[in-house]
Amino acid sequence: MISLGIDASGQVAAVAIVRDSELLAEFHLKLGQTHSETLLPACVSLLKQCGLSMEEIDLIGISKGPGSFTGLRIAAATGKGLALSRQIPVLGISTLEMIKENLSFMPEPIHVLLDARRGQVYTASYQGRQCINKERACSLEELLDYASNLPGKQIFMGDGAVRFKEDILRTIGAENVIFPNAGSILQRASSLAFLTEEKWLSGEREAFRLEYLRKPQAERQKEAGELRDFQVIEEKDTEAIGKTEDRLSAKNYPI
Repeated sequence: MISLGIDASGQVAAVAIVRDSELLAEFHLKLGQTHSETLLPACVSLLKQCGLSMEEIDLIGISKGPGSFTGLRIAAATGKGLALSRQIPVLGISTLEMIKENLSFMPEPIHVLLDARRGQVYTASYQGRQCINKERACSLEELLDYASNLPGKQIFMGDGAVRFKEDILRTIGAENVIFPNAGSILQRASSLAFLTEEKWLSGEREAFRLEYLRKPQAERQKEAGELRDFQVIEEKDTEAIGKTEDRLSAKNYPI
């Protein structure tokens, strides 16, 4: 079985190819470009380097969230677009579970936290393969309250662990905190591809859908009355109203 993993849930655009539980290749791109510019070319390049075509891919795994609303949609559109014409099955993998998988062999409890902004984190806690505190959006304080009641050393992963490192150390104590190195602390497409293959072989066939854990900011603002359906923003150059500019030229990718 050959599985393709596609992730754009954070700052990194990442793709990986796994064949029968063996990693063939993996790309991680953090170039300051939008995922829409890098993700599909990365898939094409990775396939080429492996000497594979899309017709040889048996399964596609896509990060389903939580994470960047825009990034998740780009990964979903890319993966489902590649799968649709070839009838390749698609599985969605939790971003939090994917990050945990980087160090799932460790015996210590693992807390994965992603910066959700507005004073919150997306988080879940694991021990080995078991989820011991379910996925949710909550305050950092709520997560640290939970973690402070667990004995012994604990692992903190995700971009939230990077951003809130000092808060974690201060609350849990430096002697009880483990931060993975830069190669393991964030999303890895190889972990996504391994989980995709594992779940498929164990019989999982759940239809793909994105899971945000909370509503997008625009929806929350609209419900709060802060945003109208059509909100006019001051335009200094009235001649430019209605005009658009194409910033990306169309490209055909041989896939």
